[in-house]
Amino acid sequence: SRSGEDITGSFPDLFSALHKPGAIDGELLVLKDQRVQTFNVLQQRLNRKSVTPKLMKDYPIHLRAYDLLDDGDTDLRTLSFAERRAKLEAHVAALNNSRVDLSPVVPFTSWDELAAARADPATSNAGDDADAVEGVMLKRRDAPYVPGRPKGQWWKWKRDPHIVDAVLMYAQRGHGKRSSYYSDYTFGVWQAGEHGDQLVPVGKAYFGFTDEELIQIDKFVRKHTTERYGPVRQVVHEPDKGLVLEVAFEGLQRSTRHKSGVAMRFPRISRLRWDKPPREADRIETLERMLKTETQAGSAEIS
Repeated sequence: SRSGEDITGSFPDLFSALHKPGAIDGELLVLKDQRVQTFNVLQQRLNRKSVTPKLMKDYPIHLRAYDLLDDGDTDLRTLSFAERRAKLEAHVAALNNSRVDLSPVVPFTSWDELAAARADPATSNAGDDADAVEGVMLKRRDAPYVPGRPKGQWWKWKRDPHIVDAVLMYAQRGHGKRSSYYSDYTFGVWQAGEHGDQLVPVGKAYFGFTDEELIQIDKFVRKHTTERYGPVRQVVHEPDKGLVLEVAFEGLQRSTRHKSGVAMRFPRISRLRWDKPPREADRIETLERMLKTETQAGSAEIS
């Protein structure tokens, strides 16, 4: 795993496919009908002490190979990416197993072409599961494989995130240098209820805003607190009173922990909408439509 943990025992179905010695940098995926499933689905295969035949059948594991660090007894990390890629292609071909494939290389001659590929992976050899692609990874052809996060060698360029307008509902003090400020925010969208529309939580975020915006939100929280639950403050969130947050996020998944039934992946505050009344924030139906689109691309509901 990324943390160095040996997780071989959790993936006997994949281990048998990796019969050639070597060290591959790749990503574990669950594939169904050649479509990548959501991370929430993949979690059904993670940290399993007991792996049943049914589990392996319902959640077939797959390895998408990005790079090759070692080929048998040879350390390849000092070689250029171009050299490592050629060896990776040969290595995967020698494995000759449908559970292991290569991340496609995206050809381009201009930034506009690359931006188009990033925005619409289906046009750039991404395959049937193009909707699951999060972006493009740029690697210098002469770059060695360096651990950690070195600058200048690789660059992850993600696709534009989803964006909705949500209403601030709860706030909690942060940690470290933010321990004096209310910087952790729970927000919700509108949902029809027995007594009219009500806000239901869909996510929590604690970054994306500037230090100046943090001070502004902190003042709002202190001035508009309606209830206190230990370290958490509930703030006013009525149709005509409250703070609307523009929230960017990478995806959605079903959740039994949220009253709304959905949860955001990697949410962050992208803008403060002081100009917008809470009643104009998004509704749960907006997120349901987004989730339906992701489901059609290959997601599943997990309890």
